[in-house]
This record gives sequence, C-alpha cells and structure tokens, in this order.
Amino acid sequence: MTSTSSLTERRKAETELRIATVAARLFAERGADETTAEEVAEVAGVSLRTFYRYFRTKEDAIWPMLAHGGARWREFLAATPRSTPVLDAVQHAAERAMTMPDSVAAESLETTRGLLRAARSDEALRAVWYRVNGDSEERLVPILSQLDDAPSDPVQLRLIAACATSAIRIALEQWASTEADAEGADGPATLAARLMGTLLTGLTSRSE
Repeated sequence: MTSTSSLTERRKAETELRIATVAARLFAERGADETTAEEVAEVAGVSLRTFYRYFRTKEDAIWPMLAHGGARWREFLAATPRSTPVLDAVQHAAERAMTMPDSVAAESLETTRGLLRAARSDEALRAVWYRVNGDSEERLVPILSQLDDAPSDPVQLRLIAACATSAIRIALEQWASTEADAEGADGPATLAARLMGTLLTGLTSRSE
C-alpha cells in the first residue's frame, strides 16, 4: 500500500469514527427514531451524500464506534505473551481495554451506556450491536490460536471465542442497565473478568 492510499484509508476511518461517535451520542440522548441521518451528518460536519456513502442506514452508523472497543481488546490480547494461559490472557486484555485512561475514553463509555439503553427498545440498533459482537467473535479466533495454551480443537477454540465475547457483551449490557460507575466492582471491566472466569474455567482447564 502506498503512503497516499494509506493516508486516504486513515482519513476514511477517522471520518467514519467521527460520524459514528456523533450518531451514538444523538441516539443515546434521544433515540434513533427521533434522530435523522441529516442531523447526524450536520453535527458530524459532513454532507448527507457523504453520510450515505459510508453507511447504508442511520443505525449502521454506530458500527465503527462499537467496533472500536472490540478492536482495542483484540489488540491488547494480540500483544499478550504467548505463554499466558488463555483465561488470564482474555481477562487481562478485557480489563485493560475497559479501564478508562482519560476523560475522552470515559465519555465514550458513557455514550455506549446510553446507546445500549436505547437499543433495548430499538430493534435496528440492537441488530447492529449483535452484528458487531458476531464480527468480533470471528476475529478473535485466530488471535486466541496463537496462545500456547489454546486448544487444538477448532470447535473448542470457537467456543472459547464465543464465551469471551459474550462475557464482554453481557457485562456491558448489565452495567448499562444500572447507574454504577465505570470503575469498581460493578463496572464493565470487573464484570467481564468475572463472567469470563465463570464461562471459561472448564473450557480452558487442561487435564494433567
């Protein structure tokens, strides 16, 4: 890839994420039904034509923001030493990904909370949320396979990926349904780690 095409792709990704962040914030504040694609485009600083060049529907616009969180988790997992046990690897990566390093990240998580609340009564938003999780699950499999402790059975490996992804999804949904702080025992990072321990202990334990 040339430097020009690389720059173009980076700008495209930045524009997508900017539109997604605006859409998520507006949907969280007042719901997707009360928000038009025109409003999202205007606040994001793009034309309506540009908006539809990137996204098929207004609900699809939230995909990049939601997917960004999953990508962050997978990046941390990919950087984990190969010798790390699977359960420890996914728990530590999830905790790092959902620990808020600054106010921008904290605001993004709060937007996600509002968005998930809106999705409870919005089928289209919920469908995007589930598709993002399904995509993340598939992308997780090859990363998990690089760990020394990963099972050789592809079905078991897929099951571990599904359980780990579900743990994060459920943790975020549960946290979003409360007024709990992002940090602490009831925050999404702690909840996800606990759920992973519950779901994966039997799958990741190896017989002597």
